[in-house]
Amino acid sequence: MQQIFNFIFKNSYRMLFLLLMGIALSLTIQSHSFHKSKVISSANFLSGGVYEKMNNVEEYFNLKIQNDELAKENARLKSIIFNVKDSTKIQFDTVAGNSKVSLITAKVIKNSYNVHENYLTLNRGSKEGIKQDMGVINSLGIVGVIENTSTNYSTVLSILNVKSPINAKIKKSNHIGSLTWNGKNTGFVQLVDVPRLSSARKGDTIVTGGQSTIFPENINIGTIDKVYIDNETNYYTLDIRLFNDMTSLGYVYVVKNKDTPEIIELEKITKKDE
Repeated sequence: MQQIFNFIFKNSYRMLFLLLMGIALSLTIQSHSFHKSKVISSANFLSGGVYEKMNNVEEYFNLKIQNDELAKENARLKSIIFNVKDSTKIQFDTVAGNSKVSLITAKVIKNSYNVHENYLTLNRGSKEGIKQDMGVINSLGIVGVIENTSTNYSTVLSILNVKSPINAKIKKSNHIGSLTWNGKNTGFVQLVDVPRLSSARKGDTIVTGGQSTIFPENINIGTIDKVYIDNETNYYTLDIRLFNDMTSLGYVYVVKNKDTPEIIELEKITKKDE
């Protein structure tokens, strides 16, 4: 305490000067509108800058929540599109509860793409309703098919897997083929057994064929980059440039088709009768 008093006595003239100067500035500002407006403007500028920085920090830490909300909203909108044939007649308030296809949002927490049999791991599992053989997509196109699930996680057979055949077609002609991967390039897959009648051309869009319960019809896959003729079978083999960058995946959507169990059961009965 004695040191504080000593400091005050030692600097009393300086402190008195600063006090008087502060009073003079205050009186000057209060009595002159021009000076007052300048001070207020400067104060607003400083406080505004501080608030903006604080808001930027807060927004940064809220990005995960915002991304989760956006993913859920995208899933809802995609579900609506998948459940109406005529997208011009979508009614957002009447589709809920009556949809055949719904989407479950998930995030890729592990992704392999540098071997012949690549898999992904999602942060959602059976607790969220995810089951084996459900399709996985994102905003750009297909990603793969659910292989296994636990309570909170699931693994996905990536389209970059040599054991992953998927039904696909040329969009403009509806000619069907089987989508496979030759294990060479992460940016390309192959569509095989395409009939020569399809008149496939470079740049044509490839989409899901809809002849399975895994993916809805017409989900984007990629575009034709090269066309090869198999001389033995007289079919086309097409190199498809993927819309997706399979080496950089974030949020995805797991496709849940309510009719799948019924269709699978019916197909089992049909096979037994053959």
